Amino acid sequence: MDAPVKLNTQTQPGEAVEQVLYEVRKKIYPRAVTGVFAAWRWFFVLATQAVFYGLPWLTWNDRQAVLFDLAARKFYIFGLVFWPQDIVYLTVLLIISAYSLFLFTAVAGRLWCGYACPQTVYTELFMWIERKVEGDRMARMKLDKQPFGARKFGLKATKHGLWILLALWTGFTFVGYFTPIRAQWGEVWSGALGPWQTFWILFYGFATYGNAGWMREQVCKYMCPYARFQGVMFDPNTLIITYDAQRGEPRGARSRSADHKAKGLGDCVDCGICVQVCPTGIDIRNGLQYECIGCAACIDGCNQVMAKMGYPKGLIRYSTEKAVKEHLPPDQILRRVFRPRVLVYTAILWAIIIAAAVTLYGRVPVKVDVIRDRASVVRDLDEPVAENVYRLQIMNTDESTREFTISASGLENMELISQPQPIRLEGASNRVVPVRVRVPREAVKPGSNHIEFTIQATEAARPDAQPLVVREKAAFVLQGRS
Repeated sequence: MDAPVKLNTQTQPGEAVEQVLYEVRKKIYPRAVTGVFAAWRWFFVLATQAVFYGLPWLTWNDRQAVLFDLAARKFYIFGLVFWPQDIVYLTVLLIISAYSLFLFTAVAGRLWCGYACPQTVYTELFMWIERKVEGDRMARMKLDKQPFGARKFGLKATKHGLWILLALWTGFTFVGYFTPIRAQWGEVWSGALGPWQTFWILFYGFATYGNAGWMREQVCKYMCPYARFQGVMFDPNTLIITYDAQRGEPRGARSRSADHKAKGLGDCVDCGICVQVCPTGIDIRNGLQYECIGCAACIDGCNQVMAKMGYPKGLIRYSTEKAVKEHLPPDQILRRVFRPRVLVYTAILWAIIIAAAVTLYGRVPVKVDVIRDRASVVRDLDEPVAENVYRLQIMNTDESTREFTISASGLENMELISQPQPIRLEGASNRVVPVRVRVPREAVKPGSNHIEFTIQATEAARPDAQPLVVREKAAFVLQGRS
């Protein structure tokens, strides 16, 4: 925990008072712990990192399965190709993420922070390396107090070397989501890595090394905004990590064979294990604090002590403020989880997910933008035929080669002049097709007239398949005579 700031209040009249606004950090040495929640935490660490490190190496249709190609402005996610015009799907994804966070927080507090947040995940990985190299809590504390020598230098250098390798691999993988990772790997070994790739690999590597290796709990306590506004999402029926003070107090040390009830003691043996295993260094016995990330390490540590003492487990447990106050049994706690607030969050979340899935499933893999050439609205006012020029940007948003035919309607005796049709377009590509629309002057009124372009698309490999039809409205402008 951070050392409390002490202010010198004994000053003479007129003497300036110096007030320290920053608390000096006291290094935390989290102790290793095993148990149900530690196993769940490692499950999510391994699962999330298997996805993160492995996903960019997968291939799909002879390309990287997941690639956010910013240069080409195309995002590939397995069989889907997203373009800048599909920004609505990113918006929906952010909304789903926000509602999921609201839902999980309302149900069981900071589940995201305790099990899946990148800061938690990489801190867990870095602490695992630290324990393997330097030992557990007491060994690390003893090592830090020793004078600097060959052994200490060797252990520290090994630890930081492994940290840097993991951090650089993390930065390399992250950049691999935006640059084809296999080509990037070859460029690393050949020394041909570009300056921007090098910068971002080093940048994200440094951020991982600094946040997970050095700053750790400081990120959660001072940099993360979620720690500050999480309280507004809690209510008395939210599952949080709680210490049962009525059962544990008054706390005190005792032998395993002692009758602590006869001595007037509670179940808490005041061993401090709950503090020693906490990655943010708080004492959960002081009540819920914003520094608590909900990792449940204190529950595992306390349960181990209770088992050794022969006491019932659960002195520190997941419970609710209302349940602790009213001594509610587990079945009533579970029933109160499905309260109106949670049901509303769940209903809204599933409605958005289903709507997004249906929209994505029914997405037409052809997009068309029509741009009228304003510099060439009409060719010649003295000619019997008026002509407007348009540019049709046709986007083939999937990976099948398609052939397109273009037609126009909306005015009598319209004539469409374009390049030879059908127009062949490779998968995940786009082309600007200039077209001219001619209309007899007597068939159109001066000003803006509504017309419609129809674009039919069929797969080149299956010309007999049902064609896709996209219709886009446009304006045909005829200038009046002055």
